[in-house]
Amino acid sequence: MTETKGKFDFAIDRGGTFTDVFARLPGGRERVLKLLSRDPQNYKDAPTEGIRRVLEEETGRVFPRDQPVDTALIGWIRMGTTVATNALLEREGERTALLVTLGFKDLLHIGTQARPKLFDLEVAVPEVLYEEVIEVDERVVLRQDDCQLPKKDPKRIVTGSTGDSLEVWRELDLERVEKDLKGVLSRGITSLAVLLLHSYTWSDHEKAVGALARRLGFSQVSLSSEVMPMVRAVPRGYTVCADAYLTPKIHQYLKGFTSGFKGGLKGVDVLFMQSDGGLTPMEQFCGSRAVLSGPAGGVVGYAITSYSQTEKKPVIGFDMGGTSTDVSRYAGQYEHVFEATTAGVTLQAPQLDINTVAAGGGSQLFFRSGMFVVGPESAGAHPGPACYRKGGPLTVTDANLALGRLLPSFFPKIFGPGENEPLSLEETMKHFRHLSQEINLFLSSNQSQVSANGAEQSHDSKSEMSVEEVAMGFIRVANEAMCRPIRALTQAKGHDTSQHVLACFGGAGGQHACAIARALGMKTVFIHKYSGVLSAYGLALADVVEEVQEPCSLQYERRSFSELDRRVEELSKRCHDTLCARGFTRSQITTEVFLHLRYKGTDCALMVTAAGYPTYAKSCLAGDFSSAFTKRYLTEFGFTIPDRAIVVDDIRVRGCGKSGIKSVFKTKTRRGQAKPVTMTKCYFEEGYLDTSVYLWEELPCGHCIQGPAIIIDKNSTILVEPCCEAHLTEEGDVCLTVGSDPHCALGTELNTVQLSIFSHRFMSIAEQMGRVLQRTSISTNIKERLDFSCAVFGPDGGLVSNAPHIPVHLGAMQETVQYQIRSLGNKLKEGDVILSNHPCAGGSHLPDLTVITPVFRKGVSSPVFFVASRGHHADIGGITPGSMPPHSTSLEQEGAVFISFKLVTGGVFQEEALTEALMAPAQYPHSSGTRNLHDNLSDLRAQVAANQRGSQLVGELIDGYGLAVVQAYMGYIQSNAELAVRDMLRDFACRRRQQTGSLEVESEDFMDDGTRIRLRVQINEEEGSAVFDFTGTGTEVWGNCNAPRAITLSALIYCLRCMVGQDIPLNQGCLAPITIIIPPGSILQPSENAAVVGGNVLTSQRVVDVIFRAFEVCAASQGCMNNISFGSKNIGYYETVAGGAGAGPGWNGRSGVHSHMTNTRITDPEILEKRYPVILEHFSLRPGSGGAGQYCGGDGVVRKLLFRNKVVLSVLTERRSTRPYGLLGGEDGAAGLNLLHRADGRVLNLGAKTSISLQPGDMFCLYTPGGGGYGGKEDTNGRPQTKRRRLNESFPERGSVFEYRMAQEGV
Repeated sequence: MTETKGKFDFAIDRGGTFTDVFARLPGGRERVLKLLSRDPQNYKDAPTEGIRRVLEEETGRVFPRDQPVDTALIGWIRMGTTVATNALLEREGERTALLVTLGFKDLLHIGTQARPKLFDLEVAVPEVLYEEVIEVDERVVLRQDDCQLPKKDPKRIVTGSTGDSLEVWRELDLERVEKDLKGVLSRGITSLAVLLLHSYTWSDHEKAVGALARRLGFSQVSLSSEVMPMVRAVPRGYTVCADAYLTPKIHQYLKGFTSGFKGGLKGVDVLFMQSDGGLTPMEQFCGSRAVLSGPAGGVVGYAITSYSQTEKKPVIGFDMGGTSTDVSRYAGQYEHVFEATTAGVTLQAPQLDINTVAAGGGSQLFFRSGMFVVGPESAGAHPGPACYRKGGPLTVTDANLALGRLLPSFFPKIFGPGENEPLSLEETMKHFRHLSQEINLFLSSNQSQVSANGAEQSHDSKSEMSVEEVAMGFIRVANEAMCRPIRALTQAKGHDTSQHVLACFGGAGGQHACAIARALGMKTVFIHKYSGVLSAYGLALADVVEEVQEPCSLQYERRSFSELDRRVEELSKRCHDTLCARGFTRSQITTEVFLHLRYKGTDCALMVTAAGYPTYAKSCLAGDFSSAFTKRYLTEFGFTIPDRAIVVDDIRVRGCGKSGIKSVFKTKTRRGQAKPVTMTKCYFEEGYLDTSVYLWEELPCGHCIQGPAIIIDKNSTILVEPCCEAHLTEEGDVCLTVGSDPHCALGTELNTVQLSIFSHRFMSIAEQMGRVLQRTSISTNIKERLDFSCAVFGPDGGLVSNAPHIPVHLGAMQETVQYQIRSLGNKLKEGDVILSNHPCAGGSHLPDLTVITPVFRKGVSSPVFFVASRGHHADIGGITPGSMPPHSTSLEQEGAVFISFKLVTGGVFQEEALTEALMAPAQYPHSSGTRNLHDNLSDLRAQVAANQRGSQLVGELIDGYGLAVVQAYMGYIQSNAELAVRDMLRDFACRRRQQTGSLEVESEDFMDDGTRIRLRVQINEEEGSAVFDFTGTGTEVWGNCNAPRAITLSALIYCLRCMVGQDIPLNQGCLAPITIIIPPGSILQPSENAAVVGGNVLTSQRVVDVIFRAFEVCAASQGCMNNISFGSKNIGYYETVAGGAGAGPGWNGRSGVHSHMTNTRITDPEILEKRYPVILEHFSLRPGSGGAGQYCGGDGVVRKLLFRNKVVLSVLTERRSTRPYGLLGGEDGAAGLNLLHRADGRVLNLGAKTSISLQPGDMFCLYTPGGGGYGGKEDTNGRPQTKRRRLNESFPERGSVFEYRMAQEGV
């Protein structure tokens, strides 16, 4: 397959800005070339031009640009391309229609119902990829043996590919479908995506629709059952839409590409890189597998060139480009994910786990409220950084240039309007001087304030920062921003970050490699000779891959092995046959079997290979998957569940046709002294240092170059920092040995650069605590739904950092820690851990258990810090399963209560006393102790372990900097948040005074029972402070909508952060300018034994509504979480349901999304029907429920659940009698409605809060509220368009670290 003697072979990566070409010439010599991806004045297509240039220059023959290229000398072409990614980002794919099961036309609009950015009131979500929807009146449901529905006579019973039985309730009406499809065709739409429920296992209906559509003349028909047959309709739907939307664009590009060659490249082996790191023939290249085509080549490149099969030291890939940085990991096997989001579209397909962070060479530099901030905004290719001479902003590239780390004389003269000038150091320095003046002005005006809040100012501390210190500060902040995802990527799976090699590639990475490796504790950096074009080189090294996958519903046990073996053999044969048909011999083909396994009753599935676990008598023929699964589960999660059955969700076979080249051509291997071509001055922590400059191509191998030094080649610049050294290997690659940082003592005076770095460090501690908690917990709520927060607190209990940002936890834990300090004082000893959940002690509601660990330091009698973790436990007793009763009237009915319970004393876990406390609610009438003691104990141990990790990390930070410095910066970070809030209040006060002459605002709103929530805010413009006075709010209620004080504080912090409008540390400082008055005995500060479960999930939303109304920020969102639960003695299920978001100045409210104090993801329809006795009959938007106005409120949703068995349904909702308000002339949103359709035909209005027994055949219909409108209708004609954001600016991140954070914020 790879033998093309006497011919030219090409591997080409077509990126967004540059196209990289790697060519292997006849005789084995290698050559690389870089050219602009778009240069319409000179050529139509960059890859074609690259091939033409190499052929012309190497053969001496003329290959005219205006004629198709002669392919006689071409052996093979391999390509990676961003065509699909760019079409997705810019929403420039093919016009597409979606055909979906009746009742689900808005399923993909609603998606998971979570908003992508927690504090973005506009809720900017990428629009769906389809233009029209056709609903098909067909329905297939999974059979359930214990189903008690009144005999519904199915048309037929079928067996799916998973082995599950299904009932066809409604057959496909092809005549009606044909009529609808013809209508779509008549409107010029020729691409069709088909998504029918449960087609992952039974696809006959989809296949019939597909055959009909192709016969009618649709040019692209994508069936979800063929594109990716995995359970879960929403991600499968996104994937099939992406396939239909992007594949025609790819075919269009391929048509243009092949037309540039004689004979359309017939007879030439043309392969394209897929997102999974494997090559596929050009004609098989499709949209859903193409989104990571470009970056995947780089992963293959560093994996093959940097990983040593003998040392087996894992490698971190670090690809720093212009707008972002890609981070990935390789330890002998490619790490894949099977569901990831790119440009707001979740794709369910095998993809390399490439984590993109918004920090690259073009990331913009900002100074905000005393903080150095890098990105996520990027200067892009146009105008580019300031030094490009096109009026661009300051960027990371400019900072490197200002420090002397980039040398303009070694860059081509391609900058400026005429693209004929060198990089401009003058332009960069002009911008930096201006920014330095701004920073120094801030520092001088805030010195006195910092002295008052933090440590004393040092007499010899510098009052001003030089331009170089400012530039260096931004570099350090950028490095820390890139270190965080690397730590998360490694530690999430139980790996030690420091035990990795850093493989650096991409144009900008070499300038940062030493600093990032040092910060992560890594000792070695590897930079390949083709690092500037490594994605192209990786294509040449890659294999052709054929993957097949099928869903499965078998348990991994001996009686299933024969069926598993049969299906694995069948899939393996399909892979072999396909690769043989592509010209591979049997000896070139290898296959690897993967099983998608999980413990029964959990959602945490792992795609597992049995490599290294050979088959034996008690395993299937493909290997010992049970041992492989339990070992991997133990590594990633810290425990196993030995007595739990293992379920196989999917069977996957990956076939590889070995076709990658072996790079045998070596650079010159002369030895001797390395001679610098020049000397320059570079700025480092020590100031300006003499720095030698070397040309990579002139370096002798083996010789060591001591830092500081710069190594330059055509495509990249490598900075060898002081205390580091570089040497050239025999293959011509650069290997850097990273020395330890000469310790630079940091004082307690404020250093604004260190402020940003400490902010990252404190957040990183909270994040790493969260990773430990998620890994070691056992319950679905904490391990899979990620319903927890971890936080670091100062010695006074003031919040320092909190991750993730779950709205109802913001600030609330601080109340809990400060209560314990007041209550226990000096009774706290080292080795003690406190458990608390009582509302009077800062609790939100009882299922949220907070575990607090004091951090002690030798020689200090009292705690120097506190760390805490709060997790939602699924049950802690009370009158209903789930501990969230809709009709509770006192606290004891809601579960076990802890005020200052010593969970650990002197290092000993108090299991006996804890068990007794968890079972205590059984003493009350109609109440039970915890119904899940095992999970409670396990999760509390996990919370203790997370705190232990936090305590250890705080200790390491203190070891590195000293206690006084760490505590000083804790204070500075809190002051920084305070400053941002004061600035926002001053700005609002100024506008308010100019408009009305008053600095007082007020508002009120009502709960459904008529209870008033009233707020008056008095603002001091000079101080930037405010008094929030809730006097006039209604009394404590008989019921559970009472909200503890901590809830009001959480709602207030959430609102302040939204109004500030930029990333700030969310800590105690946010509330420092605020005085809060809450009348005791009111619904917002109830008595000790008041029921509170509804306050956490309902009243919190009304508090937000009232605050935003007072400040006229936006109209009310739905103001409810729509808490729905049902259960029996065997099962329990809980969900919250989306509604409409409020409109605001310049935007329409988003429809079908969670707002404000919740962001919970909803269970996928197929999972819901697979695991619970329910049929989801309908899930769509509720048209017209959003309030009208200049900008319209978002619509609520309609959700209909048909019950198959007897259950008890509990409903805890609001906004059923009051409506979400419109603002400034906008109309109110519609109120919600809860209806029950009895099987006997009666229809009942259930009201806002109830618990009711249901019979089989009963159907619950939920109509959620819409959002309020903004501005008068007379100001607009029809529904206005919200301003469109560029998706690559709004949604720059991707990868497993990003997915984890999104899942955490979706709680």
